[in-house]
Amino acid sequence: MKYRRLGKTDLRVSVIGIGTWQLGGEWGKIFEQTEVDAMLAKAAELGVNLIDTAECYGDHLSEQLIGRAIEGRRDDWIIATKFGHGFKDSFERDMLFEPEHVREQLEKSLKALRTDYVDLYQFHSGTDEMFDTPGLWDMLQELMDTGKVRHLGISISKTHGSLYQVDQASEIDAEAIQVVYNRIHRTPEGPIFDSCLRQDLGVLARVPLASGFLSGKYDKDAMFAETDVRSVWQSEDEKRQVVEDVKKLKSEVPDNVPMAQWALAWCLLHPAVTCVIPGCKTIEQVESNAQAANLEMVQKDHPQAVS
Repeated sequence: MKYRRLGKTDLRVSVIGIGTWQLGGEWGKIFEQTEVDAMLAKAAELGVNLIDTAECYGDHLSEQLIGRAIEGRRDDWIIATKFGHGFKDSFERDMLFEPEHVREQLEKSLKALRTDYVDLYQFHSGTDEMFDTPGLWDMLQELMDTGKVRHLGISISKTHGSLYQVDQASEIDAEAIQVVYNRIHRTPEGPIFDSCLRQDLGVLARVPLASGFLSGKYDKDAMFAETDVRSVWQSEDEKRQVVEDVKKLKSEVPDNVPMAQWALAWCLLHPAVTCVIPGCKTIEQVESNAQAANLEMVQKDHPQAVS
């Protein structure tokens, strides 16, 4: 495993982390505690030390499963969670960015995670207006003063996130940015990543496998269960386009390298990216994802790679 400093923080994070939206039950599978225990134990064995979760992944369910799994080994992990969304129902959220709501969300997250602090507390995919909620960032500074929050971050929305939020990071003492970034979705390249580099912000790349499509295992006829968020995310035309994009990219994948590993390593080539946070459903996926940390050098000379 390789490690990088997360922006201006004192945190050294594994370049491969673990995303945990799937633990909330919205990716077509309900997880038993024993499964989560096993996956996180294997991740720790392989040197992974960052877990990214959120308040609304199953109404703190993901956090609860994580908290039980790492109880007694809290110091081995860097835990990033988020605020601003209230779980309403499958695929539906309330937007709750008022200071009193965020303070309440943090207490629920701490209880679920069985910890008295989070390492990275992230604004969760809100609009610029929500970002500028009166009193929000002053209250978060107070939480940092108590030690319940070590560092602040901003998870910008693929839909309505903006360069404005990234540019404001240093002003509100945020030290990390989370973005959707993968070989197909490259929007952050340019002004967003330039701003991150200029401010020395850590970058967590979410959806690095394009919701699993960059594993290469889905074709245009792929069907997802109603309980899988991918069933409502994309129209048939959008799905076909992603499948076509993936098919074209297969020529870039080195021989004898799984496409998913290549896709993760590709993201890590960009100098702004600190860590990728793919989801996982099995121990085998945890192991495969971790192996991507050693593929960086394989691709550095590829003409399509980011220099």
